[in-house]
Amino acid sequence: MKRILFAAAVAALASPTAALAQENCGEVTITQMNWDSAAIVTAVSKFLMEQGYGCDVTAVPSDTTPAMTSLSENNEPDIVTELWENSAGDAYKKLKADGKIVELGNVLDPGGVEGWWLPTYLVEEHPELATIDGVMANPELVGGMFNNCPDGWGCRIVNDNLIRAYDLEGKGFEIFNHGSGETLATSMAAAFESKEAWFGYYWGPTTPLGKFDMTSIDMGEYNEEAFLASQNADAPDPKPSAFPAASVLTIVTKDFMASHPDIAKLMSNVTFQTDTMSQLLAWKEEKNASNEEAAVYFLKNNPDAWSGWINDSAKEKLAVLLK
Repeated sequence: MKRILFAAAVAALASPTAALAQENCGEVTITQMNWDSAAIVTAVSKFLMEQGYGCDVTAVPSDTTPAMTSLSENNEPDIVTELWENSAGDAYKKLKADGKIVELGNVLDPGGVEGWWLPTYLVEEHPELATIDGVMANPELVGGMFNNCPDGWGCRIVNDNLIRAYDLEGKGFEIFNHGSGETLATSMAAAFESKEAWFGYYWGPTTPLGKFDMTSIDMGEYNEEAFLASQNADAPDPKPSAFPAASVLTIVTKDFMASHPDIAKLMSNVTFQTDTMSQLLAWKEEKNASNEEAAVYFLKNNPDAWSGWINDSAKEKLAVLLK
């Protein structure tokens, strides 16, 4: 019976006419950004809007820059979710300054995370490794190597500067610059398989951080001036800084906010813990699941996380599908 209900929920989510029998809130457009975590956010939101509020939702394949261009030129789509503010650029700033959009809130809590990580089993065995000072004092305990981003990635520039700021090479570390994101992830997986040391950069939400129990080491305080300077490849004298959490937003057009206040309220509540999203990504990969299946899996297994997002009428409508 549970399998039947799960299949029914997935079918309802995937069906463009699933909500026609319900009270119709009208047509709604929402971005489906071209990365997995955003696709899951959209699938969950689409399900709730269609099955709980009777909306006819179209998910529009997009990316950050095309979404900003479309908003600027066409005032569409109605909803943009998982917008990474630090990569949205000047077009987003202008939309905000012109009052064409409304920020509903953060869809990831505490946001996009970046840092230098160690396997938790290593930190539990050697608690002194929980801080950057402890790591630098014990390069042999972490394998004597830092796993760096590939060339061309923004994190590569930041890491190269922070490596200089913390003088990793002077402390005896080899810097291994990975050729791709795949080899960076594979190196972490290989370390876990053998319960060996691994030290390097990673970010979330991502599948590896959902699969592997990693600890983000304490890199000291976040220094805004130092971190901004570290984004310059030619930084002359980089200073230490922790990574800040990236603000990851849901926004709507001003017109949609006025015409669909109940849906805007719903979308302002849609917030995933970053760790939870990483675990969802890991489940999706392990099960070779679709975004719709991942959405239903989340909804069925985390009612306490999302039940407060929706109104009482939507709860009644969803109760049968998500038993």
